[in-house]
Amino acid sequence: MSVVNTIRILSVDDHPLLREGIAAVINSQQDMQVIAHATNAQDAIQQFRIHKPDVTLMDLRLPDKSGIDTMISIRTEFPDARIIILTTFEGDFEVQRALEVGARAYLLKSMPPKELVEVIRQVHTGKKRIPPQLAAQLAEHMSDESLTTREIEVLSQIAEGNRNRDIGEKLFITEETVKVHIKHIMEKLGASDRTQAVAIAIRRGIIHL
Repeated sequence: MSVVNTIRILSVDDHPLLREGIAAVINSQQDMQVIAHATNAQDAIQQFRIHKPDVTLMDLRLPDKSGIDTMISIRTEFPDARIIILTTFEGDFEVQRALEVGARAYLLKSMPPKELVEVIRQVHTGKKRIPPQLAAQLAEHMSDESLTTREIEVLSQIAEGNRNRDIGEKLFITEETVKVHIKHIMEKLGASDRTQAVAIAIRRGIIHL
């Protein structure tokens, strides 16, 4: 086997079992090989600098920083980096953000191994890939007005069980302003009450508990 044709892969995941499983799948292919592993963002950036892999598999949840932020750091230094987000989360908000900042593909860890290696090959040749179920979710919310940073902050406070007055004090805004934000949040998410707004936001990956 010619080394020249081997797709060199960096795998970034903090779960040993998943990391080893992914490596086993990739290394069983004749045209690809995991050349390095990383368990956190700092390590991922370091390993990328050392190895300059052809394709990077990036977990969305890392102990020190999100996979998306890690990808931004890598792509700032290496604009041509081909990064695939590999995750258990299906929220359209995160898919959209990942693609906006340059992810080449967004894959779920529940996908069949055969599909994973196929996507790696496609990304290596310069293509992009999103699974059909995620593409459908993206399309469903494409016309939705997105929440502002402040609205997401208010929503996170609601999710923590804080009342309007407490939220106002924490964010240095009046209780009336908090109420206005909540009204906009409900309208944008199509929620009938605070609990439903939080549930929708968690499902879509807008906030995390």
